[in-house]
Amino acid sequence: MSMMTDVTPTRLDAIRLFRRKRLVTFGFPAVILAYFIYIFFAFDIPGLADRARMDNAKILVADSYSYKTHVTRDNRVGSLTIAVEGENKGTWPEGTSPDWVEIESPDRTRIELKNGEEVLIDGNTMRYDVPGYGLIEAEAGRRGIGLRLPEGEVPDWISASDTRVDITTAAGRVTLTRARIEVMRYHFGWELFWFTLDSPFYGKSPGDLIGLAFSDERLVAGKSNLAAMAHDVWTNRMWQHRDVIWAIFETILMAFLGTMGAGIVALPLAFAAARNFSPFMAVRAVVRRVFDFVRGVDALIWTIILARAFGPGPLTGALAILITDTGTFGKLFYEALENVDKREIEGVQSTGARPLQRYRFGVIPQITPVLLSQLLYYLESNTRSATIIGAITGGGIGLLLTQAMITQKDWEEVSYYIILILVMVMVMDTVSGWLRRRLITSDDGGH
Repeated sequence: MSMMTDVTPTRLDAIRLFRRKRLVTFGFPAVILAYFIYIFFAFDIPGLADRARMDNAKILVADSYSYKTHVTRDNRVGSLTIAVEGENKGTWPEGTSPDWVEIESPDRTRIELKNGEEVLIDGNTMRYDVPGYGLIEAEAGRRGIGLRLPEGEVPDWISASDTRVDITTAAGRVTLTRARIEVMRYHFGWELFWFTLDSPFYGKSPGDLIGLAFSDERLVAGKSNLAAMAHDVWTNRMWQHRDVIWAIFETILMAFLGTMGAGIVALPLAFAAARNFSPFMAVRAVVRRVFDFVRGVDALIWTIILARAFGPGPLTGALAILITDTGTFGKLFYEALENVDKREIEGVQSTGARPLQRYRFGVIPQITPVLLSQLLYYLESNTRSATIIGAITGGGIGLLLTQAMITQKDWEEVSYYIILILVMVMVMDTVSGWLRRRLITSDDGGH
């Protein structure tokens, strides 16, 4: 009987433990699955397909790797302009035009699009010949737009009302209102990226440019061809390379000042928060709560608060990063300080070193690997964060990216900025990784 009394509770405990494990094993995934099912219907994920505008997505993707040349006739004054992306900075000089635009008379212009499509602007009338569909005629009058289409069902790539006609095909886009007729043709690439239309080097092949770089013939008086090329690229009014490079520098500067400043502020405060260096519990509690507070508020929130207090600018963004990272570094540093080897400190103390010397030679060398590793990691991470912060504070590449996205037309510039941001992050990652290996290995006594 005694043996049964001893064995039965053990078996019962094993059964309970097995049931508990089975409940955790199957119950926890079931809860997660139920949560995902709830999200699926709460966020109306099935309705995403109905709300999706694939036509807009297609235009956005095309705009990221191509550009549009706008041929615009002002119906009020009868003037004709040809401009890359419709910008004044990319306007063709009067009397010149691309080879696919033929100006037959002041009121008559013929435009060849891709796939054999052709648009004729004849005064206030537009005739669009689409192979496989027919001739589309539209005329802008005082009472509205008169539209004549081939017989049959109106295709979905034609949108028409009494005041506006929009036609979008793979070859281009045509928009007609009472005020103007605008024809847009897509081209692959980023036009005017190196030289604008007013540059003597525009339209020349790479071979021609290389030949001019080493030629004694000067296209710009007082400058060598190489210097003139560099000047025209640097001062490009369409792509603004000078402003973009300066914006990249501002972004890196924001990340650097914020990260390094946070490290400088957090290190002495970490000594006040460490249990083995600060004997006063009240001081430790206050400093630790300060660390919790400043890192608990996201850097974007600090950015908005500081922008209201000090105004926009890159230094405001750097200060927001500094405040947030002070809390993060403070926690990391005081935890590292609480784990230092006391024997090294006692060894330095045995030489008669003063307290500051004990910290310098007995403590700092022990936490240097952690300190450097975290500083360099957060420097790389804050380079990305500075892009978003710059959009709020009005500095860095983030501001240029936001402005390009707001225009909703120059998505090739958005692609350009995103590529530069990726390159910047990869370079910072490579440099910080190299520095971590070099500095930490050096501090550990490696070769």
